[in-house]
Amino acid sequence: MTNRHQHEHEHVHSHEHAHTHADQHEHGNKHDHQHAHACCDHGDVKMAGNVEKAIGSSDVVSLPAGASTVVYSIENMDCPTEEGLIRNKLSGMTGIVRLDFNLMQRKLTVSHTLESQEPIQAVLTSISMQAVLISEDGRSNQDAAVAPAANIANASRKWWLLGAGAIAAILAEVFTYIGSTEIASPVVLLSVFAILVSGTSTYKKGWIALKNFNLNINALMSIAVTGAIIIGQWPEAAMVMVLFSLSEAIEAMSLDRARNAIRGLMAMTPEKASVLQADGSWQELEAKSIAIGATVRVAPGERIPLDGELSKGQSSVNQAPITGESIPVAKIVGDKVFAGTINETGSFEYRVTAAQTDSTLARIIHAVEEAQGSRAPTQRFVDSFAKVYTPIVFVLALGVMLVPPLLLGLPWMVWVYKALVLLVIACPCALVVSTPVTVVSGLAAAAKAGILIKGGVYLEEGRKLKSLALDKTGTITQGKPVVTDIKLLTGEQDTVLQLAASLAGRSDHPVSGAVTSHWKTAGNGTAVFEVSDFEALTGRGVKGQIAGKWYYLGNHRLIEELKICSPTTEAVLYALEAAGKTAVIIADEQRPLAIIGVADTVRESSRQAIAELHALGIRTVMLTGDNELTAKAIAKDVGIDDARGNLLPEDKLAAINDELANHGTVGMVGDGINDAPALAKSSIGFAMGAAGTDTALETADIALMDDDLRKIPQFIRLSQRTAAILKQNIALALGIKLVFLIMAVMGIATLWMAVFADMGASLLVIFNGLRLVKSLK
Repeated sequence: MTNRHQHEHEHVHSHEHAHTHADQHEHGNKHDHQHAHACCDHGDVKMAGNVEKAIGSSDVVSLPAGASTVVYSIENMDCPTEEGLIRNKLSGMTGIVRLDFNLMQRKLTVSHTLESQEPIQAVLTSISMQAVLISEDGRSNQDAAVAPAANIANASRKWWLLGAGAIAAILAEVFTYIGSTEIASPVVLLSVFAILVSGTSTYKKGWIALKNFNLNINALMSIAVTGAIIIGQWPEAAMVMVLFSLSEAIEAMSLDRARNAIRGLMAMTPEKASVLQADGSWQELEAKSIAIGATVRVAPGERIPLDGELSKGQSSVNQAPITGESIPVAKIVGDKVFAGTINETGSFEYRVTAAQTDSTLARIIHAVEEAQGSRAPTQRFVDSFAKVYTPIVFVLALGVMLVPPLLLGLPWMVWVYKALVLLVIACPCALVVSTPVTVVSGLAAAAKAGILIKGGVYLEEGRKLKSLALDKTGTITQGKPVVTDIKLLTGEQDTVLQLAASLAGRSDHPVSGAVTSHWKTAGNGTAVFEVSDFEALTGRGVKGQIAGKWYYLGNHRLIEELKICSPTTEAVLYALEAAGKTAVIIADEQRPLAIIGVADTVRESSRQAIAELHALGIRTVMLTGDNELTAKAIAKDVGIDDARGNLLPEDKLAAINDELANHGTVGMVGDGINDAPALAKSSIGFAMGAAGTDTALETADIALMDDDLRKIPQFIRLSQRTAAILKQNIALALGIKLVFLIMAVMGIATLWMAVFADMGASLLVIFNGLRLVKSLK
C-alpha cells in the first residue's frame, strides 16, 4: 500500500486500492497468513487484545504448556444450578486449569494438565452429570452423536410420571378439603406417591448438592419439602414438589426454544445432492461425502447443499438464511452460492468450494454457538450477585425459623413454615437465567438478519457507540470502478471508445477494466482493434499501435509528458478530478481524443445507512487511502460528517485512537483485511461482506454477511432493545422475589404460592427474552 502513495500526481491510485480490495475479497484464503502478520506489525495492536475481544471476556487465562482441552455435552446441565455444582466440584481438583460453561448449548470445556480425561469424567458421573465426551484436543468423538437419542423416550416418561403425581397431589388436597386431616392415611399415601414419582430426581440432586456444600435450588427444595413433611403438611409438601417439577419441565422446554433458535439453521441444508460422475451421469450422494471440486446440479425450488461457484446456467437465489436479504440475488457463471440458500428460478450447475462442515452456514452456526459461551457484562454482574444473594436469603430463613421461637417464645410450627417458604423463594434461577436467554435470543435474531455478532459483550456495547469510522472502497462504495463520464474532444464517440477499449483490454489495471466493461455494453458486441507493440508506461498508462498508428491511454501526467495537453483538456480534467473521479485520456500522437471519467460508485444503501446513524446520534467519519478530493466528494455525497484521505493502515489506527480519545466508544467498518489494525483497536469492529471472505468472518467482532451498511443501525437498535429487556428481566425477577419475601415474613405466602412465584418469574423472563428472536423480522 505504501507504493500507492509515492506518486502524488497519479490520479489512478485510488483504484489500485479498489483492485487490491477486490482481489482480497476474491482470494480471502490466500491472504489469511499475510493478514495475521499485518496485525502483529503494529505496536498498538497486540494479539492478546484480539483474543480478549474474540471471546468477549476480560478474564483471559493463558494455558500452560502441555495443557489439554476436552469438551463435554451434558444434557442435564440446564441452568446455573448445575453449573455451580460442577464448578465447585472440579475447580478445586488438581490439574484443572480452566472451566468454560455454555449453558445454552449444554457444553462444558475443561482445560487440564491431567494424563487423561477419565478423572474428570469420574467426577462428573459422581454428581450425576450425564457427560458425553464430544471433543478431545480438537478431535471429535464419533460416538457422541448417539448419546442423546434416549432423551426423547425419557422426556415422554417424565411427563407421564409428572401427570400421575399431579393427580395424586390434587386428590390429597381434595381429601383434606372435604374433612380429612393432613396426616390421615389416604392423604399421606397419595402425598408420598406424588413426591416419589415427581420428586425423586430433585431429592437425588439435592442430596448431591448438600454433600458438596452447595445451596442450589434442588437442595433448597428438598429441605423445604422435607420440612413440610416433618411438621405434618403432607398435601402441601406433595403439591410443592409437583409444582416445582412442573416448573422445571416447562422451563426446560422454554430454554430449548432459545437453544434451537440457531440450530434450526442446520436443517436448511439438504442431506443429499445430485453430483456429476466421471461418465457424465448424475448421482444422488450424501452431502457430507461430496469432495471439493465436484460439480453439483440444483433444480428450481431446491436448497443449495454446499458452498460453491456457478459453472453453468443462471438463476436468482434467495440468500436470506445467510445474508438476511429479502430480495433474491441474480447469479451468473462465476458467482458464489452458499449452502442453505434457495434456488428460485433456473436450473444451474456449480463447483463445490467448501466441505459441508466448512460451509459459510456451518461457520455462522459455530461462531454464534461460541459467542453464547462468552458472558456479557450484565450476565457477569448477575452471576456475581446470585452468589451473594442465595446464602443471604438462606441465613435469613434460618433467622426466621430460630429467632421468634427462641427469643420471643412464638410457636415453632408457624415460624418453621415461614422459613420453608423463604427457602423456596431464595432460588435465584429466574434472575440468573434471564441474561443468557435474552443474549442468545438477540444473537439468534441478528444471525437470521445477516448480522453475525461474536459475543454478548458486543451486543450490549452496541448501544453505547458514539462514533463510527468507515473505510470507503467496498464499504461505502461498490469497490468496483465504472465509467461515469465520456467527454468527447474530437472524432466519433464509438470509434474513440473502441480505440480506448482496445488498449484497455491489454491491461489488468482496474480502471482499464472499467473501460473494457463499458465498451462491452456500449459497443453491442463489436470486437476491439488488434494492438501491436503494446507497452505499459509505469505510473502513467499504456500505449500501442492500431492500424500502424500510435495511441495512448493514460492519466493527466502522460498527456503532459506528450506535450499535447490544451486548456480545454485541462478544464475537463480539473472538473472530473474535483468531483472525485479518475480521469483517463485516450489520445493519438497529436491530440487528446476523449476524456473518460471513472469512479467507484456509492452503494445505494450507504446514504440511508448514514442518515439512520445520524438519527441515532452517532458521528460518522471516513478513513480511506484515496486522495483527499475523492474522500471529501464521496463523504459529501452520502452525508458523512468527516473525511480523511491518503491514509496508510497506521494512519487509520491513529485516527481510531483519536476518535476513542474524543468520543469514547468507537466502531470501525472495513473489509476485515486491509483495515485489520483499525478494526482491532476499535471498540467494535464490523466486517463488510463477510459471506465472501473467510478472514472477515473470523477476525471481526461483528460480521455483516452482505454489503449493506443499513445492518449497522439495525444492530444498534437491537442492542438498545436487548439492554431494555435485560433491565426488565432483572427488575421482574428481583421484584417478584422481594414481594414474596415480604409476604412470607408477614405469613401471607404459602409454600405452593412460593413455587408458583418462582416458576412464574422464570417463565416471564424467558418469554420476555425470547421476544428478541423475531425483533429483526
